[in-house]
Amino acid sequence: MPTTPVDLVALGGWMDAQGLPPGAFTDVAELTGGTQNIMLRLRRGGHEYVLRRPPRHLRPRSNDALLREVRVLTALAETPVPVPRVLASCPDPDVLGGAVFYLMDLINGVNPTVDLTRAHVASPAVRHEMGLNAARAAAALGEVDHIAAGLGDIGRPEGFLARQVERWLGELRSYSAFPGYPGPELPGVRAVADWLERHRPPGGRPGLMHGDYHLANLVYAPDGPWIAAIVDWEMVTVGDPLLDLGWLLATWPDPRWRAQRPSTIADTGGLPDHAELVAAYAEASARDLSAITWYRVLACFKLGIVLEGTHARACAGQAPVVTGDQLHARAVDLFGQAMSLI
Repeated sequence: MPTTPVDLVALGGWMDAQGLPPGAFTDVAELTGGTQNIMLRLRRGGHEYVLRRPPRHLRPRSNDALLREVRVLTALAETPVPVPRVLASCPDPDVLGGAVFYLMDLINGVNPTVDLTRAHVASPAVRHEMGLNAARAAAALGEVDHIAAGLGDIGRPEGFLARQVERWLGELRSYSAFPGYPGPELPGVRAVADWLERHRPPGGRPGLMHGDYHLANLVYAPDGPWIAAIVDWEMVTVGDPLLDLGWLLATWPDPRWRAQRPSTIADTGGLPDHAELVAAYAEASARDLSAITWYRVLACFKLGIVLEGTHARACAGQAPVVTGDQLHARAVDLFGQAMSLI
């Protein structure tokens, strides 16, 4: 049996108890790992699955976040939002040594930051539409009636925007607990925080937000510009959905920000610009976008602090040093972007 970050004997026993097709595991491959949630591709009983579980080094809320993710994906299956299909979930952390997990269908598609099909490469118009569809899908998520979908108790939408700056400054301060972490070396943290507090918009109608919405978390159909699934829902909540659009803008391929993650679609070209993304979102949503720059700055601020957390864990030996250094560089770029916007 192959060596994996998951106990396949225990997993097989659990799958048998769920009535899933039995048999030996084949074609087992880890799709992601490190400090992020683990995704394992596997075949059993003639069916291909993707298993998703929290990272090897569990954080205090890792299991809760994954169970919330399962609940949201199940609810969104009945909406126009493209999501992976959950087949079974295990809320018992004892099955896999402390981690909850779920199984979903393997998505037929490609992540455009890693790979493109011939249909994508051949047509700049297709790639342009792929970008616009990223904004449209974010708008569709924000328009879901989360209460009707049974998700009214997820998140704390009241005062969501007012809590953000102090919430994430507190997160940044907490990193000092990691041994070996020298402290944040991020440009303009205080200046960006002050600007966000002074210019905070009133916020609009609460709605579902993905929380980490960017091209690397989108899977596209292999034969065109359509999104097959939005993935990686560990930060989903009910808050202000415009932050997803701000996140998309903050992470959109831009040669000025040198530490952005490599992106196949960015190198190929043809993507829409920021203004076109905002216009595409506006066509699919009635939300007021007049303060969208504020949301983009908040996205830079929040994501920069999130990425710095991996750097802090790397300093403590809980993540690869190379990964920590790369994400610290991206955090620096995000704060540089925020400073340029304010």
